[in-house]
Amino acid sequence: MQRSSLTALILLAACVGARAQTSAPPRPSFPAAPSFPGAVSMPRAASDARATAIADRVMDALGGKAAWDATRFLRFAFGTERDGKFMGRTHTWDKWTGRYRVEGLTREGDPFLILMNLNTREGSAWLKGRKLEGGELKAQLERGYGMWVNDTYWLLMPYKMRDPGVVLAYDGEEKGASGAVYDKVKLTFDNVGLTPRDAYWVWVNRDTGLVDRWDFVLKGEAAPPTTFTWTGWKKYGGIMLAGERVNPAENRKILLPDIAVMESVPDSVFTSPDPIR
Repeated sequence: MQRSSLTALILLAACVGARAQTSAPPRPSFPAAPSFPGAVSMPRAASDARATAIADRVMDALGGKAAWDATRFLRFAFGTERDGKFMGRTHTWDKWTGRYRVEGLTREGDPFLILMNLNTREGSAWLKGRKLEGGELKAQLERGYGMWVNDTYWLLMPYKMRDPGVVLAYDGEEKGASGAVYDKVKLTFDNVGLTPRDAYWVWVNRDTGLVDRWDFVLKGEAAPPTTFTWTGWKKYGGIMLAGERVNPAENRKILLPDIAVMESVPDSVFTSPDPIR
C-alpha cells in the first residue's frame, strides 16, 4: 500500500497513488484480507516451527485469537506530530463486515471523508464538502483502501503474523539496551500484499510476549533496516494495542491516538457524512 525514501522527514502519503492526502510514513504491507470470525488460516509450510510458536505466543499475549476475532468495531487515528499539533486522519472500522470510515485533511488542508466497504471497495467520498462521482470517486475509494492497508498494519501487525502468505523465520536472540531478551522473527511475504518484496524483523520480548520493536527493509532494497520501537501497550476491550512508534535514530514518531474498541456504533457512522457524535 509504493513507498518513498526512508531518509525523508516528510514521507509517502498513505494511500495508493495519492498525491493529495495527508503525508505519512512509508507503508508496511498489509498482506492479507481483514480477519473475520470463522476465517480459516491456510497452512504456512514455509514458516519454521520455532518462529511459528513465537507468533502464537505473541497472539496469546495480545489477548488471544478468540478475543481478536470477537473484536468488531475499532477506532483510531494515525499520523505524526508537527509543531506540537497532531497531523493525521481518523479511522472507524467494522472488522466483521468491512464497513469503513476514514476522514482527515489533505496536504492542502482540505477536509475529506470516505465511507466504503473494504470487501467490495464500493462507497461514497467527499472532498471539501463536495460529493465525488465517476473517476474522482473511484480514485478516492482506492486511496481510502490504501489508507486502511497502511494505517491498520502499523497498528495491528502483531495480529497479522500468522496470516496466509506470511512466511516466518526465526532470526536469533537479541539483547536490548535495557537488558531485555528478544526473540527476533523475520517476516517475508509469499506473493501477497501490495508490496510483497518487503521484509520485517519483529523483536518479541521474551518476558512479556509483546512486540517492542520492528525493523524493516522495503521493496527488497539493499539498505540497512529502518527501526521503530513500539511503546504504550494497553488493553482495549479484550485486546492489547500500542499507540506510539518511535524511530530512535531520527527521533521520529508515528502516533496512533484515540484508540477505542467498541461493541457497537451507530449505523450512521458508516452511512452518513455528518460528523460522528
